[in-house]
Amino acid sequence: QVQLVESGGGLVQAGGSLRLSCAASFGWYAMGWFRQAPGKEREFVAAVTWRTGMKDYADSVKDRFTISRDSRTSTISLQMNSLKPEDTAVYYCAATIENSRYLKTVTYNYWGQGTQVTVSS
Repeated sequence: QVQLVESGGGLVQAGGSLRLSCAASFGWYAMGWFRQAPGKEREFVAAVTWRTGMKDYADSVKDRFTISRDSRTSTISLQMNSLKPEDTAVYYCAATIENSRYLKTVTYNYWGQGTQVTVSS
């Protein structure tokens, strides 16, 4: 059974940092993070390919967030620094088997349950 298990998240003040992790039980082409704020559509945050380590970021998080992968533990992490209130959302881990360099728009086949990130002003 495919599982994406997220951890991390929580409440932090603006300017603070949080780290999210996602453990995968299957070999994927790429994994990433999406987020959905109340009343808004889910949006791409960041993604990384397993084999080459190619990364992509949303413009809104570039230079603040860093995605990484650990092949030994089949885990990806999202280090979030300089957090802003507008980063408040439920963050979802996602994975795809499609071989594509367009990580923002490729179809993600599996999703985690989501973890809440709240940034207070």
